[in-house]
Amino acid sequence: MNLHVAISKRSRTVVAERGFTLPEILIALTIFLLLVGGIIAANLFGLRMFQMTSTKLNVTQWSRETIMRLTDEIHVCTSAQVGMVTNGVFAAFLDGETQQGNALYINPTTDTNSYIIYFLNTDQTFRRTDQSNNTVILASSVTNTLPFSAQDLYGNILTNTVNNQVIHLLLEFYQPQQFMQSADYYKLETSVKQRVVP
Repeated sequence: MNLHVAISKRSRTVVAERGFTLPEILIALTIFLLLVGGIIAANLFGLRMFQMTSTKLNVTQWSRETIMRLTDEIHVCTSAQVGMVTNGVFAAFLDGETQQGNALYINPTTDTNSYIIYFLNTDQTFRRTDQSNNTVILASSVTNTLPFSAQDLYGNILTNTVNNQVIHLLLEFYQPQQFMQSADYYKLETSVKQRVVP
């Protein structure tokens, strides 16, 4: 009888030490690889969504800050003129000419030596400069060529410089397709009225 017990213990230990069979290992490995592939795909999708969202959030933040600054400068200025910047030189439109151009000249004080110019450069960048030639690129990939216009209260473009003009800004952006990011189009439009009329 003792012999019978020893044999049964031995047979149980042989079965316990046998391990996994090849089909069991292949099935477990396939399930593990599918799980890892799903995690990687979810992470790549999340990164793509983050890139798209962060680009749009950055554009929104830039737009808010730039428009707020431009609005404040127009509200308190003594004069604002729409014109053209050619080779770094601003030229205002005369009476009788359509008041639509690529630049806006703002005189913040009564001093004629103090000025701010917002303009669209030939390399499709939207810039801001002042009397000390501090030029800052505010945006790139601007597709429209005449972003500024002087309008009346009904939205009609003026042909003279009148005191009650509304400065209208329209910027259209095109962002080309980049790595893991599709092409996109943005449009920024605002109208600002000077508060203090000279």
